[in-house]
Amino acid sequence: MHLIAFIVGLLLLANPAVAKDWTEYAYPDHSFTVAFPTEPRIEIATYQGSDGSSFEARVYSVALDGSLFKMTVVELPENQTNGDALVSQAVKALTEGNQIKLDIPHRIRSVYGRQLAVARSDGSFTYVAVFLHKKRLYQLEGIALVAGGQAEVDAMIFHQSLDLT
Repeated sequence: MHLIAFIVGLLLLANPAVAKDWTEYAYPDHSFTVAFPTEPRIEIATYQGSDGSSFEARVYSVALDGSLFKMTVVELPENQTNGDALVSQAVKALTEGNQIKLDIPHRIRSVYGRQLAVARSDGSFTYVAVFLHKKRLYQLEGIALVAGGQAEVDAMIFHQSLDLT
């Protein structure tokens, strides 16, 4: 019986449309697709580098049912050469003061990055993915405002829906 429940859970995670009415949104100008449960709000923001430099970023986000789904795409200048440092700095900023439960190398197609699961000090739980691809830094955050339950499952579904093109 536990095996059947496990398999059904994996199927739900593998196909977000089964779990909810998720829609995959494609952003070819920014080389990615990601599934959201509703149309995301898109905002222009400023991303602060560890050296104090500022970069333009786009933030795609949805807040729904105790979850926050956020994709940040940072435009990097041509002279930005240290991708590992950028990824490490992004991970540090996203996890500082919180308990990292999982931190592993992650790959989408031929693009390598990092995947994390973070128990936050405020009781929320976050699934994070960070990649450097085509002179852009990609930060994905699926946040369950309360750890456990459907909000955490939705955060995980969002986390696994990212594709880099």
